[in-house]
Amino acid sequence: MVIDNVTKSVRQFFQFEASGGLLLIAATLLAMLAQNSPLSGFYDALLQVPVEIRVGDFTIDKPLLLWINDGLMAIFFFMIGLEVKREFLVGELSDPARVVLPVVAAIGGMSVPALIYSAINWGDPIAMRGWAIPSATDIAFALGVIALLGTRVPRSLKIFLMTLAIVDDLGAIVIIAVFYTSNLSLLSLGIAALAVISLYVLNRRGVLDLAAYLLITLVLWTAVLKSGVHATLAGVVAAFFIPYRTPPGDSETLLERLEHDLQPIVVFAILPFFAFVNTGISFANISLQSFLHPVSLGIALGLFLGNQIGVMGLSWLTVKLGFARLPQDAGWKQIYGVSMLCGIGFTMSLFIGGLAFEQGGPELGVDDRLGILAGSLLSGTLGYLLLRFTSRESPA
Repeated sequence: MVIDNVTKSVRQFFQFEASGGLLLIAATLLAMLAQNSPLSGFYDALLQVPVEIRVGDFTIDKPLLLWINDGLMAIFFFMIGLEVKREFLVGELSDPARVVLPVVAAIGGMSVPALIYSAINWGDPIAMRGWAIPSATDIAFALGVIALLGTRVPRSLKIFLMTLAIVDDLGAIVIIAVFYTSNLSLLSLGIAALAVISLYVLNRRGVLDLAAYLLITLVLWTAVLKSGVHATLAGVVAAFFIPYRTPPGDSETLLERLEHDLQPIVVFAILPFFAFVNTGISFANISLQSFLHPVSLGIALGLFLGNQIGVMGLSWLTVKLGFARLPQDAGWKQIYGVSMLCGIGFTMSLFIGGLAFEQGGPELGVDDRLGILAGSLLSGTLGYLLLRFTSRESPA
């Protein structure tokens, strides 16, 4: 009886929309606890455990931290690619009338935070590497906060936030590809191009064998990893070639089935694991000055104020000029609450921060993760409270 009750409770937790965000919080707290306890040595050693794959003379040798950031996160980006393709084909992004407002809002949510960070850190070439950190919105966390509000938030507002976050993720992917790529290998890029062509041929010929797509995707990921372009981008590219067609005897398309299969793995395993290995901040030498350092301050203000100004400001301007309408049953106070939630950077901000600074290297003089956590916590808390007290309970 007790086991049945525990099993039922666990099943209900994983079915709860906000459970992914709660797991991210738990993983973050656990990482900080480990780093600020006698376990810190074990935590650091875990991140540096060497993991090697060798096939003949071909070798991939990286510490565990980079296998997670380059390997497991490629699966996360692969799922984002699947979601984006589905939304463009049959979802919210397929209707131009519904796309205008969240797309414009996403542009504001990416550009204004970057401008605020750049204004604070202008003149410091090392600090300026992190200009894109506050431009990213964590879709899992933001939607998790919305889920906590239940029926107080109209479905149209949830769709607005989801569409905005998807466009924001696309922007982050472009930023990573263009600004965080170096030391290119033409041979590896050529192999990657052949893999992309192979995926294209499979798609055009109507092949519905998932194993064939995944095998070529593995080749693509390996080639991109060796090319100098960040390996996670291979996941996005490969996802665009997964067919939106239904295999014989199946009730959903190959893309939808793969997306549904990956979602629990990404939300409940990959992202919490990523958070655990990337948020172990030591508080030993942290003071008020650490939070006031231009990098930390630029990230925190970019996430918190930049998204409010960018998302809310461009949304208001777009509606007032008659190019778009507010989501159904949503008012300006709720749009403002959503603009705050867009300041939850977390996963994507940590990811870009790792590319920019390699976890606050000694040349930076401060841990950029402080600004990410401060800005995300402030944005999530105040965004939730604003939506909680400005939205009325509505029928389910």
